[in-house]
Amino acid sequence: MGKGDKKTTKGKRAMGSYGKTRKRKEETVMPAPKAKKVKDVKEAKPKAAAKKPAAKKPSTKTTK
Repeated sequence: MGKGDKKTTKGKRAMGSYGKTRKRKEETVMPAPKAKKVKDVKEAKPKAAAKKPAAKKPSTKTTK
């Protein structure tokens, strides 16, 4: 059961042969990349700055 045994994986590696005990790696086929969809690009209009309400001043009432 060493390097000279054709039936073991170690023996197959030593001889460089393949078979039921030592299978080859399956090649993975890469699918072709899909074409990207092109969207219609409209002109971007600058957005108007949102107006903020005026800040309220704290009321200072004086008592007499």
